[in-house]
Amino acid sequence: MGKDEVNIEQLVKRSKLDGKTIIVTGANTGIGKETARELARTGARVILACRSLQRAEDARKEIVDDTKNENVVVKVLDLGSLQSVRDFAVDINANEARLDMLVNNAGVFTNESKVTQDGFEMMFGTNHLGHFLLTNMLLDKLKACTPSRIVNVSSLGHENYPLVLDDLEAKNCNRMNAYGRSKSANILFTVQLASMLEGTGVTTYSLHPGFVKTELGRDIKCLNNACCLCCLGCLWRCLQGEGMKNPLEGASTTLYCCLEPSLADVSGRYYANCKEKAAKPHATNPETAQKLWDVSLSLVGL
Repeated sequence: MGKDEVNIEQLVKRSKLDGKTIIVTGANTGIGKETARELARTGARVILACRSLQRAEDARKEIVDDTKNENVVVKVLDLGSLQSVRDFAVDINANEARLDMLVNNAGVFTNESKVTQDGFEMMFGTNHLGHFLLTNMLLDKLKACTPSRIVNVSSLGHENYPLVLDDLEAKNCNRMNAYGRSKSANILFTVQLASMLEGTGVTTYSLHPGFVKTELGRDIKCLNNACCLCCLGCLWRCLQGEGMKNPLEGASTTLYCCLEPSLADVSGRYYANCKEKAAKPHATNPETAQKLWDVSLSLVGL
């Protein structure tokens, strides 16, 4: 895995997860599909949690053909619908014997102001609230299968966009601002989870996957300031040496957080390029993390 110092291919080969169950959200394309593919190589039962049943079935067939692991299944999950999240979690809790790892990978970026089925700003509602509800509803299952891990895919996009607690949804902000705030929320969620789960055997991680050619921006029409800022940011990172990654390279840090044995005793930290990295202070502030947790509980009806 050229851009990362850790040899992810060898890490996957050394990881034997037969009998374990892993959920990967947004696993029908991009980083999520490559994460699911490599986790399937470990022998684990991998659940592709996706909005599109047909695209997920296509991804499942591809992964099974490649890895020869028949224990890859598809379940419908629309993170933009709290009812869909509840239905999915009820199904998992009722019908899956165990859950050893939850990879909150799915994410959206929209250049137009959109809302979820429940009326939340689309990026905040999908990137944060959907995963917040999902994780909380599956916590008992994760606690019953320790040691277990929760991996939240965030972004370097959090760096310039602190969460504003009295304007969580950033409905009137430009789209990069709203996206960045949702990614700050991912890290704050990880920090609070780590605090609340200390001593339970469930550990949490957040990460920046790199600048990856995926379908994240499939709704972006490159005719607006938000998109231009995003493109300029990617160009700047390329010039600084990070460069664009393909989806498999982009999945490396997720896989590192899922599989690296040395991370078993750490929790709540942020990673990039398969190394621990300091997230911005606004995304790791314990007081902000607690307040976000409390508000999120109310918003999702927990």
